[in-house]
Amino acid sequence: MVLPAEKIFTEQGDKYLEPIPTPSRFKNPLSKYRVLRNEKKCSRCGRCVEVCPYGVHSWAGPLLRRPQHYRCLGFRCAERDFYCVRHCPEGALRVILNPNYQAFGDRRWTNDLLLSTWWQAEFGTLPHTDLEYRIGNSGGGFDRLRFIFPREFKDSKLSHDEISLEINLNRRADGRPQVTLGVPWYGGGMSFGSISLNTMLARTRAAVAWNTLTCTGEGGYPEALMPYDYHIITQVATGLFGVREDTIQRVRVVEFKYAQGAKPGLGGHLLGDKVTPAVAKMREAVPGSALFSPFPFHSVYSVEDHKKHVDWIKAVNPCALVSVKVSTPTDVDMVAVGSYDAGAHIIHLDGSYGGTGAAPDIAKKNIAMPIEYAIPKVHQFLRQEGIRDRITLIASGGLRTAYDIAKAIALGADGVVIGTAEMVALECTRCYNCESGRGCPRGIATTDPELSTMLEVDWGFRRISNLYYAWTWQLKEILRRLGLKRITELVGRTDLLVHLDYYDRPVEDDLRRSEGLGKGKA
Repeated sequence: MVLPAEKIFTEQGDKYLEPIPTPSRFKNPLSKYRVLRNEKKCSRCGRCVEVCPYGVHSWAGPLLRRPQHYRCLGFRCAERDFYCVRHCPEGALRVILNPNYQAFGDRRWTNDLLLSTWWQAEFGTLPHTDLEYRIGNSGGGFDRLRFIFPREFKDSKLSHDEISLEINLNRRADGRPQVTLGVPWYGGGMSFGSISLNTMLARTRAAVAWNTLTCTGEGGYPEALMPYDYHIITQVATGLFGVREDTIQRVRVVEFKYAQGAKPGLGGHLLGDKVTPAVAKMREAVPGSALFSPFPFHSVYSVEDHKKHVDWIKAVNPCALVSVKVSTPTDVDMVAVGSYDAGAHIIHLDGSYGGTGAAPDIAKKNIAMPIEYAIPKVHQFLRQEGIRDRITLIASGGLRTAYDIAKAIALGADGVVIGTAEMVALECTRCYNCESGRGCPRGIATTDPELSTMLEVDWGFRRISNLYYAWTWQLKEILRRLGLKRITELVGRTDLLVHLDYYDRPVEDDLRRSEGLGKGKA
């Protein structure tokens, strides 16, 4: 059952914010290591169950369950007193690297990042195994940026309870209501048609529980989302699919999507096999026919035309804030100033490397400016123009972790938009079949009615909420170690970052010590 938004807090209390273990939907979750048990040698003595503190081994009545491989410390466990292989009296156990471990992931979303995100989504804690949970292996971007934490800071007794992650979205002082988010991120646009309705509902319920927002994307406003209006951003994109005045009037934030960082200059394309009768009805289209969103709004060729768009939304909904989503061309700083002059409250920069598996790699990797370059470029130009404190700067495009979020804010963003990370929390394996109606084997990016039922709304909500909990802990720990009490104090603090290409001291020892690479629990 999906609770109406106004009942989530009144009936459930704060327990929705606490992590609740939410295991994988699948019988054999992917893991870095495998614990092999020789059933012929095993005497079922239960010694492995007694010594393992992580629940790798457990009883099912009188029988030993199959080992929970993903909980295993792996080869590091050989250094511990509780190493099950050493304690097994029959020599029936051994630990190996899982052959499947090398078969998934890529340089941005490495196998470690996928597994660590699944761990955080299950437990709401940092992994106790040797999984890298902060950076990928792309060789550039956020993976080459590091925080340098001071050995001593102003208030070493600063606690997480004293640290605020809230951000305000309306900085224009134009009489429109303030929208305050409890965390410095919200969910990016994923339309009904690109993902299943159950996926949309899971994202939305997590947004409600954490006092943030999620975006409908350009596929219209499904009726099932209407109980959550207060936490929904509705999108007006170039195809105008599902855009209606009554839905614009329901929400606190309306987003114009002028371009997407993952495919600037190309527009959108929903293949015909994803246009089910339900999707076609929402988009006022023909079932089975491919749908295209043109690259530009053909009614917008100047700042004056842009202002007419913004004024239209403001007239239809006098209480809504207006966000403008743009890609990152070389003159993105001028685009941001133009959007401010047009009356926008939020400038949403969408850099390359974002988007789902439906976005073509040739576009993601070669057209738009990477977001880590666009953020400081726009932040500094807005400061020079004297308007930085009157506009909210939001960034997206390849943000994967809490550390990526903190780095984006330190570069100059007020907050970020996330998307792929939420899909990974739902056990996306990044198989790149998002564009196909039956292509998503895990029921996430699909419109197929049968596949959609694989993902239960409550399960998905818990997984995303647990990930949010782990991210919140990490962001507060970053701020604590920097001696900052509010996330807003981190905005533009590039002095707290170093780029490994220009770091002239020993990298490994110094940065490992500085960033605290030891694993721990949130």
